[in-house]
Amino acid sequence: MGSCQHSHRCKWSWKTGSGTPWGESPQGPPYCWRTVCLPGICYSHQRGKKHQISRLSMLIPFSMKNCFQLLCNLKVPAAGFKNTVKSGLILQSISNDVYQNLAVEDWIHDHMNLEGKPVLFLWRNSPSVVIGRHQNPWQECNLNLMREEGVKLARRRSGGGTVYHDMGNINLTFFTTKKKYDRMENLKLVVRALKAVQPHLDVQATERFDLLLDGQFKISGTASKIGRNAAYHHCTLLCSTDGTFLSSLLKSPYQGIRSNATASTPALVRNLMEKDPTLTCEVVINAVATEYAASHQIDNHIHLINPTDETVFPGINSKARELQTWEWIYGKTPKFSVDTSFTVLHEQSHLEIKVFIDVKNGRIEVCNIEAPDHWLPLEICDQLNSSFIGSKFCPIETTVLTSILHRTYPGDDELHSKWNILCEKIKGIM
Repeated sequence: MGSCQHSHRCKWSWKTGSGTPWGESPQGPPYCWRTVCLPGICYSHQRGKKHQISRLSMLIPFSMKNCFQLLCNLKVPAAGFKNTVKSGLILQSISNDVYQNLAVEDWIHDHMNLEGKPVLFLWRNSPSVVIGRHQNPWQECNLNLMREEGVKLARRRSGGGTVYHDMGNINLTFFTTKKKYDRMENLKLVVRALKAVQPHLDVQATERFDLLLDGQFKISGTASKIGRNAAYHHCTLLCSTDGTFLSSLLKSPYQGIRSNATASTPALVRNLMEKDPTLTCEVVINAVATEYAASHQIDNHIHLINPTDETVFPGINSKARELQTWEWIYGKTPKFSVDTSFTVLHEQSHLEIKVFIDVKNGRIEVCNIEAPDHWLPLEICDQLNSSFIGSKFCPIETTVLTSILHRTYPGDDELHSKWNILCEKIKGIM
């Protein structure tokens, strides 16, 4: 440890740079750390220079050459602020958590000045289904199978269709200013990277901004978000994804859904490794990074990042938590209705039960369950309908509701049995 003449308003210490998040050389200069603890503009002293920093309360390593070159691009006033980033950066997440990696996208989009400094973000996830900002998960995927298999569901902030992620899929996010946003140019870069590894590979970008292998198999889908100043384009790249699992999860079993939500467009898919076993995720990642570096005239170096590190990405964990909430994943679903029916067995015959449900913000707004009077009296059916109003369109909440109904009519085993049958059927469409 050493000393530094900071004002009394801040805490400080300095240390040599081994083990930094950005792989800075241990032989580098001392790193001066300080805590910005008061509102207003504060300053750090680094090697005799004064740098203006933001009105945040956080611990920042200021003399790290690579501290994103990160944090010196926070959207703060430029006066008194020395910009050390010359052209661009290539980042790769060490996390396989879909919510953490989506939070990195949000953080970079919201906090970085990308003027003249584009960023490529490379990331992979454990098994997850990711829906577009304006999609309906009940229409897009098999939620029951996902729950059984422990597959995560995420809603991203960009538009587009539903995709399946696993460790055999690479996600590429191209960050630029709004003016520099160009999806086709990004896809052409990916094509060049693939052909650098395998020159005879037949890969082409389409007008829909997909990548097709051999003119028919989709290996990449695209989505994007365009903000006031910043924009990003992200795409998948199938190397060795579990195709059987992908097909099963992205096939909705639910019937009778009526919605204006954005619908995905089905397509034939194929893995790159099915065409050429040498096209592993690691090989493709390095090829894309190399091509990106050459195209943007930057160092061909992939910086590994930890998406949970608040010292590098202040506030990022709150972004990740928001992405995991029921209110975001399900509650942001555009209004929809379910108009369906099912049968129940009664005295060796099948009775039809009709169900109509309106769902708004993920909660049941209208519920109309119609059952034959001799099986379930009308007043009991009305009570069941009323009890659903306002509840989440969710199997867990329906289970809780069933328990409450049982307590309303204690000891009536026959009624309990019918309620159980109805609720299990209704959970099947959730």
